[in-house]
Amino acid sequence: MEADETAHRVENDRRHGRWPSGQPYRVPVLLAAMLIVPTALTLSSVEHPGVLNVASDNPTPYGYTWSLLLFIVPVAVLGGWFARRPALHFPRRAFWRTLAVLVPLGFVLDLAFGNAFFVFGNQRATLGVKVPAVGGALPVEEFVFYLSGFMAALLSYVWADEYWMSAYNVPDYRAQAHAIVRLVRPHYPSVWFGIALIAAAATYKRWFSDAPAGFPWYFTYLTLGALVPSVALFHTARSFINWRAFSFTFLLMLLISLLWEVTLAVPYGWWGFRPEAMIGIHIDAWYGLPIEEPLVWMAVSYATVIVYEVIKIWLELGVRAPERFFGAGKG
Repeated sequence: MEADETAHRVENDRRHGRWPSGQPYRVPVLLAAMLIVPTALTLSSVEHPGVLNVASDNPTPYGYTWSLLLFIVPVAVLGGWFARRPALHFPRRAFWRTLAVLVPLGFVLDLAFGNAFFVFGNQRATLGVKVPAVGGALPVEEFVFYLSGFMAALLSYVWADEYWMSAYNVPDYRAQAHAIVRLVRPHYPSVWFGIALIAAAATYKRWFSDAPAGFPWYFTYLTLGALVPSVALFHTARSFINWRAFSFTFLLMLLISLLWEVTLAVPYGWWGFRPEAMIGIHIDAWYGLPIEEPLVWMAVSYATVIVYEVIKIWLELGVRAPERFFGAGKG
């Protein structure tokens, strides 16, 4: 009863202009800026970063393997909650289809480019099981990471959307989905923004970084990974995304990633980065972490939620989905 009243109040606020339609998706940007700006200023004030002195030749046995629990445990807990909710049959269908799109894509990209971006110096931090890839075999942990990482991001959003912040999801999903004329509507600001970001990264690497050789391929990959769904689907997805739930997912994944990489993975050599594929901007206070790494989780959270919401729309439209893809007709 209370949830119904809250949802009614939220919808009433929308109708009467107290919640402008452009406002919700700007909130995560504001939250991110509130954290990133003071953090960046503080970190830049460190002129003489400390160095970790490790006496042992094997300081973290199976460390990378054990660290995957940072994703696996939340997946088990939230997945158990999700599986026990029969009313969430429709989101479950969308959940599995979203993973069927994103996880194989992550695997293929890692197999093709993993060795071009990363090095895995501390082999004792893994099980030693290898998967053949372009440029050399990769630890099997990489693929568990892609699977559990996507699942953790998506489950945290679904949980927040369907339970913790359910008062702010779409009140009548069916009606709103069937009102869509076409799913693909190019969002040109995303195109120009992506081109500008890649051009700025290439310029910085060539003229200002301490490793001017090569090209910032890793940043280009992250930019395309986040902006391709945005360019094609942002117009469609933005009114369906629960932006409060997205904010929760965004901040949670960013917190886990920083705990994981800054305090464990980078200082103990679980993986490192090839300078020729990076922009050349490093966070010295965080053991020289490339600026690309915090951006990974922003890109992953953003792309995952957009794909999930568009797949929900696709499932809701059913047989009408193909004709609505490029707006062949309203039906």
